[in-house]
Amino acid sequence: MNARIACLLLFCNPLWAACPDWPASRAERELNALSQQLAEWDDAYHRQGQSPVADELYDQASSTLQHWRSCFPTSHSATDNPLASSAGPQPHPVAHTGLRKLPDKHAVTRWIANRDELWIQPKVDGVAVSLVYRQGRLQQLISRGDGRQGQDWTALARQLPAIPAELPSALNLTLQGELYWRMPAHIQHKQGSQGARSKVAGLMNRQTLSGEDAAGIGLFVWDWPDGPASMLERLQQLNALGFADSARFSQPIRSVADATRWREQWYRNALPFASDGVVLRQGQRPQAARWQAQPPHWAVAWKYPVSQALAVVQAVDFRIGRSGRITPLLRVQPVKLDDRRIEYVSANSLQRWQALDIRPGDQVVIRLSGLTIPVLDSVLWQTQERAALQVPDARAYHALSCWQASAGCASQFRARLAWLSGKQGLALPGVGPGTWEKLLQAGKINGLLDWLDLSTEQLSRIPGFGPRSAATVQQSFQLARTRPQQAWLRALGVPHQVPLDADWDSLAQRSAVDWQRQPGIGAHRAAQLEAFFQHPEVKSLQTQLRGAQIAGF
Repeated sequence: MNARIACLLLFCNPLWAACPDWPASRAERELNALSQQLAEWDDAYHRQGQSPVADELYDQASSTLQHWRSCFPTSHSATDNPLASSAGPQPHPVAHTGLRKLPDKHAVTRWIANRDELWIQPKVDGVAVSLVYRQGRLQQLISRGDGRQGQDWTALARQLPAIPAELPSALNLTLQGELYWRMPAHIQHKQGSQGARSKVAGLMNRQTLSGEDAAGIGLFVWDWPDGPASMLERLQQLNALGFADSARFSQPIRSVADATRWREQWYRNALPFASDGVVLRQGQRPQAARWQAQPPHWAVAWKYPVSQALAVVQAVDFRIGRSGRITPLLRVQPVKLDDRRIEYVSANSLQRWQALDIRPGDQVVIRLSGLTIPVLDSVLWQTQERAALQVPDARAYHALSCWQASAGCASQFRARLAWLSGKQGLALPGVGPGTWEKLLQAGKINGLLDWLDLSTEQLSRIPGFGPRSAATVQQSFQLARTRPQQAWLRALGVPHQVPLDADWDSLAQRSAVDWQRQPGIGAHRAAQLEAFFQHPEVKSLQTQLRGAQIAGF
């Protein structure tokens, strides 16, 4: 069950958007570069037994390349063969077919609709092999390779307790299956694959194995190409021959509901191995001589939900918060992750964005934190042509910058307004970012407290306000006048919970040394408090509040 057969369908993200807006010369460079990267990952995976990138990310990157090729059909980028470097000298008696991956439940429903005698198995995350027995004795173990030819692993196979050296019956048979790393009580939903496939591949590329390593490798036989025509009979005979996992983990199904139930069961409950999905099989299939090294029509894979999504960056926006912190926000082509549509993800900090150097066109890895919050995990791929961006100067923004709606201050000033009316500040019902945006667009506020003088009549004439909403907002503005001094200090952004043992004038006269005498205030916070109360813009706000007869000012 090779996980690295390139997707024949787009990874099946229906949210994918339009083609990149590239001239032909750039398209050629981008396609060739991504094709080369995929080839390097393929070589590491198939020949060296290493996984530089998770299977689900590989699949999505491969789908991106296929999408680009459909956008630029005249491109001369090299065609990719994921198994190009994995072929060995030993031919398989029966070709390994690989599997086509169905994107979603709708595709599974269509596949099941016109078929009968169906079975489901876990898609074991291991290394595919052929086992050849002659007169009941193990003759060969062959790695999957390119599906036609692989490496001869027979010497190592004789060291594995999971592979019978001799069968109970003197049969000639060929089996196809998966060498896996034993992981007792493994729950895929919680633990992921944990590099299980790479561990087995690495061990099988050695000359010898320790007893402990050999015992750690299990075998799941998923097909008997030259066996009985009936799937049930094949499973019964495999069980009698000592391949118990085959019968234990193969279940008959009649509908997509059955398939869904088993997929959920194996995804969320303990198995003795890692698995990355399920395999749906018809019990009847063509004779083994007709099998080819390409996905067949009688078996498909339905993978588990991805834990990571690959998203193409469309733009980088820089949000400046109330305290002056700059947060790069990535706008990405919409992707789905655990049924959530994701269009934005934060790069957390300007420093992290600079270290990752994320530009439009790059492909980033997104995961969910706490099952709900999109988190930027890493950058998987960077475009060959790096777009220029206007990056805010971090030195220009701090806790005392942007008290006015001036050029370059739009983001931080809006953040100050949102904080002022939010639950951290004055807790004004019905007043939020949308309210402030309408007032800003109408040119009614330029400073943080200009709204104090707006009447209901003035509000009702602003686009987006009707008589009722204007009255509601005016009521909230009047409510602000009754808020206590402590709430107003928080709303203005005072850098510490200030004890209410003095009026504004007394607080403003304190030096840093005076502030340090207050409980819980150290030197750093004391300097911040002194700077806050002495700042000209803050003094101007205090004057406005005093003129509005706000208590405490």
